[in-house]
Amino acid sequence: MTKRRDFLKSLGAGSMALAMGPGQPARAAETGDITTPADGPPLDMPRELQPLRANMGSLYPYLKQIAGQEDYPDSFLSDRFPTLEAFKKNGRERVQAAFSYQPPRVAPEAEVLHRQDCGDFIREKILFSTSPDFRIAGYVHIPKNLKGPAPAIVDLHSHGGMFLFGKEKVIDFGQNHPVMTRYHEKNYGGRPTTTALVRRGYVVITIDALMFGERRLMLDEDLHYGWERSKYSVEVATALNQKCRGKESTLAKSMVYAGAAWPGVITWDDRRTVDYLVTRPEVDPQRIGCVGVSLGGWRTLFLAGMEERISAACLVGFMSTVRPMLHRHIDTHSWAHFVPGLHPYLDLPDVVSMMAPKPLMVQQCRQDGLFTPEGMQDSVDKIAAVYEKAGVKEQFHGNFYDGGHRFDVPMQEDAFDFFDQQLRG
Repeated sequence: MTKRRDFLKSLGAGSMALAMGPGQPARAAETGDITTPADGPPLDMPRELQPLRANMGSLYPYLKQIAGQEDYPDSFLSDRFPTLEAFKKNGRERVQAAFSYQPPRVAPEAEVLHRQDCGDFIREKILFSTSPDFRIAGYVHIPKNLKGPAPAIVDLHSHGGMFLFGKEKVIDFGQNHPVMTRYHEKNYGGRPTTTALVRRGYVVITIDALMFGERRLMLDEDLHYGWERSKYSVEVATALNQKCRGKESTLAKSMVYAGAAWPGVITWDDRRTVDYLVTRPEVDPQRIGCVGVSLGGWRTLFLAGMEERISAACLVGFMSTVRPMLHRHIDTHSWAHFVPGLHPYLDLPDVVSMMAPKPLMVQQCRQDGLFTPEGMQDSVDKIAAVYEKAGVKEQFHGNFYDGGHRFDVPMQEDAFDFFDQQLRG
């Protein structure tokens, strides 16, 4: 009888410790004090309360314990893979499975909707297919007076809390919507990258990621505003943008029930953009780069890691190891950045290091509040270690800049010089 009582007591202690969280004392079970009030439910199990300054408050210790400290088993640094190619094959299969989105490949069947002479370059608005069900709009910028196929850049727009516009974030139309003028100044130092790159001699393509620009959400009660954004006042644009922002989580959850992951759709469309780009006679398919900041940096991370046809990449303002971000850098990020089921196997630097042995530049700002300084530094150290193990350490460049989250003109100049060397040199 005594042994049975001791056994039941030990079970109670274990259950209480689990309920209270890691490292918390199971005081009632230890003391044998199981007195409860005469009426009502038993008292809550006692717990030490202390501020953790974490996005998930008292649940942070659970998350930290789940994440663990083990190295990522699918990393090239794990010594699991005999060759770089074996690592890349496994990693790309792992990412694609986590994306849960792989519709049949289709021909782009592109249409040119509008063609504009901009002086030293041509701008085309195009429409092309990324799956059997979807056709998406984009812009292609072509330098004039090309002497044969030219290098090309996939310019991947940012997030910045601005859903109403997508591809327009990286384009200077000369006359821009007022909310875009402010956006360009804050995020791109007043110089949208597509327009700068085409004037440097690159064919440049940019599309709307799902939920942005001409692929944004519009609620029934807002239909009276119409779809044409040039007619929106700043006040209407701000209000409609806020509606989209409030529906990010709805989209992410809906995509799961639809059988896919939002990040998977974004990367699929970016890869299919390369499918279209290589059909252009102005483009040299052996000299294609990609670039982007913030969400555009995230898109660059996955496009460069997953797409063999990318010859050089510059990732701006989105690189960190993921575990340090669990503490206070979750709510600062979009739902678009979270790939279910990936991070037991691969860290973010592992994904982009599938770019090796091809040239890669990572640009980060030391005061970027979206990431921890330690996570940013650890990520570039890890990528550098992969490139060194692959025997191509000179192909990776990790640059830090003072200031906050941005892709300003000095950073752009470094990125464009990198592309000149890798794609035109």
